[in-house]
Amino acid sequence: MNKVVNDRIMAIDYGLKRVGIALSDPLKKFAYPFNTLENDKSLMTNIIKIINEMDISLIVLGLPNDEKTNKNSLSDKIYEFRDNLFEKTKIEIIFWDESFSSKIAHQKILESVTKKKARRNKSLLDMHSAAIILSEYLEQNFN
Repeated sequence: MNKVVNDRIMAIDYGLKRVGIALSDPLKKFAYPFNTLENDKSLMTNIIKIINEMDISLIVLGLPNDEKTNKNSLSDKIYEFRDNLFEKTKIEIIFWDESFSSKIAHQKILESVTKKKARRNKSLLDMHSAAIILSEYLEQNFN
């Protein structure tokens, strides 16, 4: 009997205040916004909980393209976050260019969220940005 594979891929849009999380479906065809977490002392615990509950096998971490060569404090924090997360989970983490993910996510929110107040919710943008990162990754690697 064949084992059913239910693992998922997680994308993370790391920010200094909030961290957007998106997940794939088990077939790795679709990405969907999952949650936005506060970037506080409980961040790592919350991410590890999602990893365990959702059977995550790979993490795609957004990194702005221009910051690969011009390191600044945000990219330093992203690299530090990646190292810390890998140390705690031993799950493969790959970087993905997220240069335009926020702009694309903003446009998608404008098209799909009808209430102005809801569109101003920054946590909505963070998890949708993570979903854009993951969609691009899945499209390039699984379709």
